Amino acid sequence: MADDCLFCKIVAGDIPSKKVYEDDICYAFDDIEPEAPVHTLVVPKQHFENLNDGVDAETLGHMLSVIPEIAKIKGVYESGYRVNINTGPDSASTVPHLHLHIMGGIKMGRATFEESFRLED
Repeated sequence: MADDCLFCKIVAGDIPSKKVYEDDICYAFDDIEPEAPVHTLVVPKQHFENLNDGVDAETLGHMLSVIPEIAKIKGVYESGYRVNINTGPDSASTVPHLHLHIMGGIKMGRATFEESFRLED
């Protein structure tokens, strides 16, 4: 646990959250600033800053493997959902603790980005 990490404090129970799922490896909770009707974060209990921080395959694979179960809990398993991992300053990540976003509950379009060639004029 990193002493100054928001998500480490949530995992430890020092900061309240709306828990969705928990096991020995990861903890999932609803985002406090959702970008979709369903927006749940899955974080490893072990602190990793991001994907570039030497995350072992077992941890990352486990986190990915529980996403369908979390999607069922959140009611988006059948309708569909998006999974996203932000890494580095250009990704718009705001908390330096590896986390997966599960978003759904609305029909999503293609992702566009600032200065994207796909943005409509």
